[in-house]
Amino acid sequence: MAREHLVVIGNGMAGVKTVENILEQAPDRYQITIVGAEPYPNYNRIQLSYVLEKSKAIEDIILNDWDWYRENGIELYTGTKVTDIDTTMKRITTDNGTLIAYDKLVLATGSTPFMLDIPGADKQGIVGFRDIKDCETMLQAADQYKKAAVIGGGLLGLEAAKGLLKLGMDVTVVHLFDDIMERQLDHTASSMLQAELETQGIKFATGKKTVAYLGDGDRVAGLQFSDGSELEAEFVVMAAGIRPNTELALAAGLEVNRGIVVDDYMRTSAPDVYAVGECNEHRGISYGLVAPLFEQGAVLARHLCGVETEPYAGTVMSTQLKISGVDVFSAGEFTDAPGLTVVRMHDEWRRIYKKILLRGGRIIGGVLVGDGKSAARLQQWIRTGTVMTDAIHDTLMGAVEAAGGNSVADIADEEIVCGCNGVTKKRIVDVIQERGFTTVEEIKLSTGASRSCGGCRPVVEQILKHVLGDKYDSAAAKQEGICSCTTLSKDEVVRNIKEKGLITSQEVRYALGWENEEGCSKCRPALNYYLGMIWPAEHVDERDSRFVNERMHANIQKDGTFGVVPRMYGGLTTPEDLRLIADVAVKYNVKLVKVTGGQRLDLLGIQREDVPKIWEELGMPSGYAYAKALRTVKTCVGSQFCRFGTKDSIDMGIQLEKRFERLDMPAKFKMAVNGCPRNCAESATKDLGIVGNEGAWEIYVGGNGGIKARLAELMCKVRTDEEVMEIVAAFIQYYRETANYLERTSDWIERIGLTKVIQTVVEDADSRRELVERINAALQQVKEPWRDILDNQKLKEQLFDEIQAPSGRQ
Repeated sequence: MAREHLVVIGNGMAGVKTVENILEQAPDRYQITIVGAEPYPNYNRIQLSYVLEKSKAIEDIILNDWDWYRENGIELYTGTKVTDIDTTMKRITTDNGTLIAYDKLVLATGSTPFMLDIPGADKQGIVGFRDIKDCETMLQAADQYKKAAVIGGGLLGLEAAKGLLKLGMDVTVVHLFDDIMERQLDHTASSMLQAELETQGIKFATGKKTVAYLGDGDRVAGLQFSDGSELEAEFVVMAAGIRPNTELALAAGLEVNRGIVVDDYMRTSAPDVYAVGECNEHRGISYGLVAPLFEQGAVLARHLCGVETEPYAGTVMSTQLKISGVDVFSAGEFTDAPGLTVVRMHDEWRRIYKKILLRGGRIIGGVLVGDGKSAARLQQWIRTGTVMTDAIHDTLMGAVEAAGGNSVADIADEEIVCGCNGVTKKRIVDVIQERGFTTVEEIKLSTGASRSCGGCRPVVEQILKHVLGDKYDSAAAKQEGICSCTTLSKDEVVRNIKEKGLITSQEVRYALGWENEEGCSKCRPALNYYLGMIWPAEHVDERDSRFVNERMHANIQKDGTFGVVPRMYGGLTTPEDLRLIADVAVKYNVKLVKVTGGQRLDLLGIQREDVPKIWEELGMPSGYAYAKALRTVKTCVGSQFCRFGTKDSIDMGIQLEKRFERLDMPAKFKMAVNGCPRNCAESATKDLGIVGNEGAWEIYVGGNGGIKARLAELMCKVRTDEEVMEIVAAFIQYYRETANYLERTSDWIERIGLTKVIQTVVEDADSRRELVERINAALQQVKEPWRDILDNQKLKEQLFDEIQAPSGRQ
């Protein structure tokens, strides 16, 4: 039988999750076409705040890469908008005139940010925060402007504000109501959250109604409020709510209220047309969080596959704030009301607040601030209307440790563990038992549990531990697989490469039985790194396996131009080099010259064909601003000039940068050297930080200034520069050999433990010597990448002269 044609308008989380469910239940039932307006494959919109923080790149939040669409036979149109739906002829029209016929049509058009229609709304510098393009605009603004205002003190607004703050902007959250997150938190919880965010640097203007955007020119310069007061702002983010995107549906004659009206099976008013996600309205409600969208998608998928299913009856909403250092959770009802019993605990000294609401003795809602260990269990108790007991009370209020270990035995099979992806406890238990899974990563790849926000990961691991019992190996459980092409962990792959003498990625995939013989976008760069790390002299770098920025040795920008960052050792330059950079920037019409956070100059807006010309004329080494390698060694002026400096931090920084530049590592690697404990070079938040003290150098490791902020820990103290170089070399090589690909030192240290690192790198002299010997062998193979391409005419032409026209279809 010919397969029916299913067309999905929208390549976001709701639409693609529906398709994933269909492929799982009836993979041969439909020929599938997806049309997406953005030029990206399906990505995790929940984690946009991490991209804004720069703790994750765009490729890190991709949920389904290009290979997934090809492997599943899905025809994908990206960068394409649908302009018309003809429900009579059963076809759609795209903005380039393409006609696509359908048997079944799913609208997953999402939502648009609510934008204030007030004087000055057409000024430049006012954006929403809904997609990658918005995120890129905010990143660019943070490089040019200082003062930002975020209108909206809800979940998205606070995450946007924290992201802009981390980018160095002066941020004020403007909120119409007196309490932030008033839809999820009561007054006490809101006040505690605001106080915590104020200590982190965010400012607030609550109880303020914005009535106009200020500015004499084309660009916004501030906000005017209804009480006559004003706020200076060079950049404004609108995060005051969303509106279902119903434009197409309205034009097609579908029934629309606030959203596209659907029944309990996501059917619209037109035959064979469905709507799922933020664009729809179910029983008078349009949802804006991910869990209900996935629950709707699961019901729709079963309905489209002819599988008997319970109708969708709505979702118990829950919210968890994704801001580092802030622990806030809310689910169900949260406001005191007649007829409700309130269980409350407020510890001002520890800054912990817990409130549980009961109706008829059953748990119907709750708020947790400052202590979210019980969030997953509380959400399940709310979802199932569990009766409050002494044991549950003691767990929630802290009289006993929060539920863990075998407490998952109390979870009913039908309870949803992963609200984002609608994964039940039974499904997790089944895949563990049927497929012999032993890691959370295997469960995630198979079921999607913990794939989106990650909040349910502790419960998933508890279920894994409960099912495996004595067979559970906590060390093995923390090992993540390379990708879905293989069940082998990183350690198993590395061991096999060494034992079997495998030199190329193709050999690895063949010898180790890769399910996908060509590999995927996750394993290809990982294998290329592992092979280069193990066989530095024998392995030939597989350039096509690298991410685009590494492949091009320049940072590609959103408009297709490039950024070039020349090396400035220790942040030092000369008048001659500055003049050279300025001359080159003028000659090639460089759009922007930016001082980076790593004490270098970034030349932005370079045309593709001009990149190698600029390299040639600069005659400077690459600053490696794009690579999984040493990025920068930041320094203070140290004892050369500073009256507090006790050590020559500039010279030490230059030594370190020149010794370890160009060496591939599992992830980007940053260093800093301080000439005294005052931390002007920010050593405390670097992968490796060195602090000069009277008569000694202190070496700190595992710091991170990103979304998962982490202070570096003291590894050791040494007296001489030679000892510093030896210890640092051993530490870097140990990290290179034992970390997972893309794993930052902050996560690596937490996984293997600082004690193990100290034993191997500092205390064991033989181990340290062997590590240094191996890193020296690897360093003998490194090349200057810009010069390497300039000297290879064929490669230069391939990368920079053969310019391919962009295509919206993949």
